[in-house]
Amino acid sequence: MEKIQTQGVAIPRLGFGTFRMPGGGCQPVVESALGLGFRHIDTAAMYENEDAVGAAIASSGVKREDLFVTTKVWHDRLGRGAVRKAFDTSLSKLKLDYVDMYMVHWPSADMDLPAVLEEMMTIKADGGTRAIGVCNFNMKMIRQAVEEVRAPIAALQIEYHPFMSQARMLDYVRGKGIPLTAYAPLAQGRAAHDETLQKIGDKHGVSAAQIAIAWLLDQPDVIAIPKAQKESSQRSNLDALKVKLDDEDRSAIAALPKDRRYVKPPFAPDWAA
Repeated sequence: MEKIQTQGVAIPRLGFGTFRMPGGGCQPVVESALGLGFRHIDTAAMYENEDAVGAAIASSGVKREDLFVTTKVWHDRLGRGAVRKAFDTSLSKLKLDYVDMYMVHWPSADMDLPAVLEEMMTIKADGGTRAIGVCNFNMKMIRQAVEEVRAPIAALQIEYHPFMSQARMLDYVRGKGIPLTAYAPLAQGRAAHDETLQKIGDKHGVSAAQIAIAWLLDQPDVIAIPKAQKESSQRSNLDALKVKLDDEDRSAIAALPKDRRYVKPPFAPDWAA
């Protein structure tokens, strides 16, 4: 699988998301994904499945150095000293010696961003994580992280799918050599039922969901982390790597609405900032 090099790490462009897979039921799902060939696993403290993800990794037989494991700190743990405690808890649950990426999951309105990032950089310097990143930052926040704090941001993870433009953010992070990781790449299931994507899928002999993933991976510097509980869906997502879109496909997808944000928690930042 193609990987993106960033800040000294190599991230597989197609990862496996574990959002809304809490508890032990997550373990066999992740074991299945690893068995099929996924090597990039995305979890978070808030998902309440780090124990299960760690158990799946331990039982998989896959060499640790062949995996890329991401976890994240929740927005209520961004106070001074709290990030390190949250990280230690996550690492203990995962039963790993290190993670490959540690990320701020959501920003908080009252966080001291330089202090948060400095604490994360210390964790990196201590060998706890190979790289650091941020999720759900608006333009003002990512600019502060990169240009003022000069943090070695290895990835920005945000909502991105065929019904939402991230052109402005993509233009910025590409200019800084930072890949964009697309979460909710299937628009929380909506992509599978879109007529335009279905029509393109029929043309290529694949599903609408596979077209949505292929569209993301067709773009430079973009990583996608779809989640899938069924083995058949996991296999289908991997098979999306084989889909090659043409200019007609790209034009049709470009014509879809691009203002549909589906992840809108009350603590989200001002996206226009």
